[in-house]
Amino acid sequence: MLLVTGGAGFIGSNIVAALNEAGRADIAVCDVLGDSGKWRNLAKRQLADIVPPAELPAWLNGRRLDAVIHMGAISETTATDGDLVIETNFRFSLRLLDWCTAHAVPFIYASSAATYGDGAQGFADDPSPSALKALRPMNLYGWSKHLFDMAVIDRANRGEKLPPQWAGLKFFNVFGPNEYHKGTMMSVLARRFDDIKAGRVVELFKSHRDGIVDGDQRRDFIYVDDVVRVVMWLLATPSVSGLFNVGTGKARSFKDLMLSAYTSLGAAPNIRYIDMPVSIRDSYQYFTQSEVNRLQRAGYNGGFTALEEAVGLYVKGYLNSSDRYR
Repeated sequence: MLLVTGGAGFIGSNIVAALNEAGRADIAVCDVLGDSGKWRNLAKRQLADIVPPAELPAWLNGRRLDAVIHMGAISETTATDGDLVIETNFRFSLRLLDWCTAHAVPFIYASSAATYGDGAQGFADDPSPSALKALRPMNLYGWSKHLFDMAVIDRANRGEKLPPQWAGLKFFNVFGPNEYHKGTMMSVLARRFDDIKAGRVVELFKSHRDGIVDGDQRRDFIYVDDVVRVVMWLLATPSVSGLFNVGTGKARSFKDLMLSAYTSLGAAPNIRYIDMPVSIRDSYQYFTQSEVNRLQRAGYNGGFTALEEAVGLYVKGYLNSSDRYR
């Protein structure tokens, strides 16, 4: 059996879908479904069990698993409850790591590009203690992920026992189907699609930095299918362990993202630029771009979907469909 924590969430449910498509139904999902419609992310799936996080320790007792894919977390970058975030994102992850170590079970977990903070130290997935200690996450979520990365790497560097395979994945700006329950944490494409389709004006932030034009703030946008392929490759390649960026390696602008959606619909662009709120101007990231060399050197050659193609797949296959769920 496989365990996918956060399996009803955005990335987790797409991993479950890929596992089903690969012929596996022996999947247990650990998640809280709540009342935000997350159950719809799993409505087309076949599962062996759905386990609430509070019941997971008892559920794991005496259990044999092929792997733990740990995607569960409080992922809101605006989260402010420090105790809850640390308990959920750090201490819960440590307990899973310890269980996988004790039972020799592969452990693949979600880290985040939020660990890089404002990007002043670059975006290299250098696992050395000195490089990790130089990072300064800008929010509670990023810090909680960074703490866990450092804990895992510290064990590895000390030669302490770890699972037979362990991999931390620093996801960049992931977008795609099944993100609809995330509210303000959805991709800007998902948030603005109905406006695009209806011909209403779409608002993007103006630039408040010299040398960068309005709408040219850039992110490493990566389609969720590409993320899933990396996870599936790791499951099939148990010899690979480490901390890896998962992004395309090519930063693209928010304007490019929106224009790709208009092109997919055959619609004329209708974009207006508005002032960025003063409260976030000093902390706003104008550029993120992953370095993907370590993942490639580890043997991954699955490539990444170009932005225009990825947006087309998302728009035509899901957003502009009567059924938006994978």
